[in-house]
Amino acid sequence: MAQQDTVFSGSIPHLYDQHIGPTLMVPYANDLAARLTSLRTGTLLETAAGTGIVTEALAQALPGVTIVATDLNQPMLDHAATKPALARVQFRQADASQLPFDNASFDALVCQFGAMFFPDRPAAFREVHRVLKPGGRFLFNVWGRVADNPVVVAALGGLSHRYPDHGPWFLERTPHGYCDPAIIRSDLAAGGFADCRIETVALKGRAASPMALATGLCQGTPMRAEIEAMDPADLDAATAAAAAAIAEQFGRGVFETDLCALVIETVR
Repeated sequence: MAQQDTVFSGSIPHLYDQHIGPTLMVPYANDLAARLTSLRTGTLLETAAGTGIVTEALAQALPGVTIVATDLNQPMLDHAATKPALARVQFRQADASQLPFDNASFDALVCQFGAMFFPDRPAAFREVHRVLKPGGRFLFNVWGRVADNPVVVAALGGLSHRYPDHGPWFLERTPHGYCDPAIIRSDLAAGGFADCRIETVALKGRAASPMALATGLCQGTPMRAEIEAMDPADLDAATAAAAAAIAEQFGRGVFETDLCALVIETVR
């Protein structure tokens, strides 16, 4: 993983939340929250909370549960903390591989599309195991293959056409780079989880326009740094290339796209 793949700062949190969140993140946030509605009381920890998209779904679905949301990137948490719906949530900057919480502190732990960013996943999973109470649930998701997410295929096709000599992009390396169930099971076992259930979940995402989603992908993620490293003045043109490729497949207005992710559940 390239070092810049974990940097979410500047205007990235706002663009991520505005343009990527509604299309790609909200459908799976609602899915995760719905899986936890049996949790009526207790304390839940969210890692890699980002701009609070899952946090908001959890806060709505679990009114009697205390929620602590963490992320490595303080700018993402700062953005999340501005949301009125999250006023009751406790936000704390934290590294998922070194959580600042006591043993057996939480009844559940949730992580949406964050495990792909952990440099040492078994170490992060050991921390999950440590802070969960016996019987506590660990629920997380990761993106499926690029090939199973057609809007990502289209966007990367547009960028690769403009930059034919570029190697794997951020979206390929990191968000869609951790989708082998055998590797996930092995990493969880190394973290102390004896068994897990892995489910392929296909949902639909709705985007305001090809340009809106392309702006999110190219300017609201660390892919922005990749583009600017090649040519600092080319960000808008690169975004337009991705948008044109999306529009060619999905049309120029509001559109829906198939999404594919893996949802993993296990218990301490």
